[in-house]
Amino acid sequence: MVVPVIERKDLGSWIDGAPHEEGYVKGSAIGLPADGPGAVAPFWRRPLSTVIDWALCMLISALFLEGDALANLLLFASMNVLFLTLFGATPGQFVLRLRVMPVRGRTPMIGRAVVRTALILLLLPAVIWNRDAQPLHDAAAGTAVVTV
Repeated sequence: MVVPVIERKDLGSWIDGAPHEEGYVKGSAIGLPADGPGAVAPFWRRPLSTVIDWALCMLISALFLEGDALANLLLFASMNVLFLTLFGATPGQFVLRLRVMPVRGRTPMIGRAVVRTALILLLLPAVIWNRDAQPLHDAAAGTAVVTV
């Protein structure tokens, strides 16, 4: 009986990064174009838009609610759900020319916004991404952040 020998190259490594396919276009599995309007948003714009939204909530909280930490959190959650439902983007996303777009299912946007916001508040889903550059909170809500 011959026992196959496993070599180092067969196992891969965390240093190699995530598995990827040559020529794969991010967002193609969820029906997004490779570039231009409607393409997957560049990574740097996403956290920057969240920082802008959080700063706006902190400013409002400082001016009207004595800077209470719970008020900051509730303002952030309320702003996300309200703006995503009504406009498809938060103020920070408007500034950076981004939009949250449904990519699967027929759930109303308010349901998507609630799921997405609840998972953002947990933080961990925001740092787990799939190969389409879609964080877990977007994948669970059936949305994608795209350029305008």
